[in-house]
Amino acid sequence: MWKDEFLAWNSSQFDGIGEISLPLNAIWFPDIVINEFVEDGKSPDLPYVYVNSSGTIRNYKPMQVVSACSLETYAFPFDIQNCSLTFSSCLHTVNDLNLSIWRSYEEISNDKSIFLDDGEWELLSVPSNYEILHTHGGSFAQVQFNLVIRRRPLLYIVGILLPSILLMIVDLMSFYLPPDSGTRIMFKTSILVGYTVFRVNMADELPATTLSVPLIGVFFVVCMILMVLSLGKSIVVIKFLHIDKEASGDLLISRCPMMRRSNHYDENTEDNSMGSTNDTAAIPDDPLMEQILQEVTSIRSYVQEMESEETWHSQWLNLCYKLDGLMFKAYLLLFATYAATLTFLWWAWSSYSVPT
Repeated sequence: MWKDEFLAWNSSQFDGIGEISLPLNAIWFPDIVINEFVEDGKSPDLPYVYVNSSGTIRNYKPMQVVSACSLETYAFPFDIQNCSLTFSSCLHTVNDLNLSIWRSYEEISNDKSIFLDDGEWELLSVPSNYEILHTHGGSFAQVQFNLVIRRRPLLYIVGILLPSILLMIVDLMSFYLPPDSGTRIMFKTSILVGYTVFRVNMADELPATTLSVPLIGVFFVVCMILMVLSLGKSIVVIKFLHIDKEASGDLLISRCPMMRRSNHYDENTEDNSMGSTNDTAAIPDDPLMEQILQEVTSIRSYVQEMESEETWHSQWLNLCYKLDGLMFKAYLLLFATYAATLTFLWWAWSSYSVPT
């Protein structure tokens, strides 16, 4: 709406006619453009405007425009966008053509009736401001409207975030599988392959940008890194379980004084037992009895060796279980720290106070 003093008349002199309609191409109209305009939109052709007796011209032609907006996708899908529409004149300075806002700033900011709800975006506010732009060609008046919209994240939470979180929980639960069973490696490998396939299928749902990596991209990458670390940790534990028992036993005994004392006591006991057996075996002179005693001594030595090996195996298995529990606690601490940090960043970037 604009005012042209050359189109004013006294309605009492023209039978009380206070308003008429004229073709738009027959009168002067301001060259108001949208600075963010990038493409012609589809608008209905309304060639007439209303002119009242005071010279006020009203043009109710609706416009559909395609404008450029700088999107900040770092907090996707909890992002809030601020897209501006700047109206100004390209030829007329503020001395020839001035702009003003018809309604109050508060009324415009809180009016959401004209916003068409498309299901994905929610209109928060429409703050506006008037300013004069000073350039080398003169001073130009401009009015800027900021469309503050927020993305509804429910679709992305259910379709992208929730499956990833569930896969991470299943990966954590896989630590309760016995480390000496081969099913843990197969299970973790299946989870990693499934997560990779899911990540590839969801690539088209994420915003494509090269300026900054969205938090959800960091979320996917860190989740995959944690799964790889989880698989590597299980491989290390199983590798320890299959180390040569004799070599590992010598290493463990050499570093564990209690085991050295225990083995020393076992050797003394075995020597005393052998001495008693030899003394006992020296009594009879029958060759058959001597052979029987030798066989019994051999069986006893074999049983003692098996018991010693079984004791070592139990101790080594217990050590591996403790190592597995320690690595699981470290992995759980890392996962909790990562989850808390990511949640805080999402909350910080998605919080927004509407300007007044």
